[in-house]
Amino acid sequence: MLKAIQLSKNYNGTVALNNVNFSVNKGDIFCLLGANGAGKTTTINLFLNFIAPSSGQAFIGDKEVVANSIETKKLLTYIPENLTLYPNLTGLENLDYFTGLSGKKYAADSLRNFLTEAGLQSDAHIHRVSTYSKGMRQKVGVALALAKDAKVLLLDEPTSGLDPKASNEFSELLVKMSKRGVATLMATHDLFRAKETGTHIGIMREGKLVEQLTTDQINHTDLEKLYLKHMN
Repeated sequence: MLKAIQLSKNYNGTVALNNVNFSVNKGDIFCLLGANGAGKTTTINLFLNFIAPSSGQAFIGDKEVVANSIETKKLLTYIPENLTLYPNLTGLENLDYFTGLSGKKYAADSLRNFLTEAGLQSDAHIHRVSTYSKGMRQKVGVALALAKDAKVLLLDEPTSGLDPKASNEFSELLVKMSKRGVATLMATHDLFRAKETGTHIGIMREGKLVEQLTTDQINHTDLEKLYLKHMN
């Protein structure tokens, strides 16, 4: 569902991404690890077509992103570190609005079902988003992915700032989406969640993908050692 082919990005001579290659299949949760500035967010932004590659290509499904920006966006849901919702609207109203933008229209009961499936308590559906915690806002993002029938999730530090309970709940949602066949690309600093939730791990350093492995190939301790080796 996702493929990077020799993806590179330069900013005025500064290399942000250097010849990156990987693929994410249906049901995979590919976790990108690396220090700030390693190229994780740049990679995600290239798949979103927020920026254009200096060279190489990004594919979602069988469509190249730059040439098919509108079509590829229909296949995905993007959840950044701080999901932007309308604070004066309720969770239900936000979900109704954003699913409408994606070309879908649901009755209120169906929208409530998506929010409930995403783990948002029913009494919060009609509360303004300004009263929501970060974890609750992220659940609205997952509900949007369910409502859109998204094939791809692009996540940029989605568990940053979440307490352990909320982080665990979000991880459980990702596993649920994986079982539906959704392909997930997630930039994260959380080695523990990457190992527990991910199916694949990529370690980035200075714009390069320096390591790729499946999570069943390594335990928590060795993953931390491998990560720190690449950071030194």
